[in-house]
Amino acid sequence: MEINEIKQFSKRMHKKLEQYYNFDDPKKLNFPMTVKIMEELGELCDAVLGKSGLQRKAKLEQFTQENLEEEFADVITCVFILAENMDIDVEEGLRRKIKKIDQRFAEE
Repeated sequence: MEINEIKQFSKRMHKKLEQYYNFDDPKKLNFPMTVKIMEELGELCDAVLGKSGLQRKAKLEQFTQENLEEEFADVITCVFILAENMDIDVEEGLRRKIKKIDQRFAEE
């Protein structure tokens, strides 16, 4: 999958969320999307613990590789939707950040 596909999906979902919430100011969508990211991050943490065998025994069977992949995807898509609402180019931000990290490690 290409990052552009994620961006296109995020644009479609963003439009649906704008219609769903129908806020008079698009900035008001930032708060529910930020909370949604935290919810999804919590689910990812739960899945990581489960996949690592550190979750309650009764819950361990639900933590499959597929489940873990989907939890990662949930966090990523929510971040992209929030970025779309805030007119942020995540792809460009990733490029700059990776370059900075590469330079930092090259100097060591």
